[in-house]
Amino acid sequence: MTLTQERQVILFKPQGSIDLQVGKSLSEQMAGVIPQPDQLWVIDLAEVEFMDSSGLVPLVQALKTVRQSGCRLVLCNVQAPVRLILELTHLDSVFEIVNDYQDILSEINGQSLVTAG
Repeated sequence: MTLTQERQVILFKPQGSIDLQVGKSLSEQMAGVIPQPDQLWVIDLAEVEFMDSSGLVPLVQALKTVRQSGCRLVLCNVQAPVRLILELTHLDSVFEIVNDYQDILSEINGQSLVTAG
């Protein structure tokens, strides 16, 4: 998994399947980032081909955390199997979902990324 950080954008890029084990790792990684007001958290799911119900937990926790902190969370590059899980659980109407990361970069005027530790 890769974590990239820039001035106001935090980018998470989980890989593979988001199940209980990977979900815990993602939760721990997200917990390591202190949300600041007006930050944008992006979870790029381009390399996630499967997610089970336990994989939804870190996404919902992250959404709750960022909303409490005055941040915004966006999912991008959601693959068909993951989109199906989001639709079946009606979470597709809860999360902000965009097609790809470039859409988000265009929105924030193409700020450069700095890779965090």
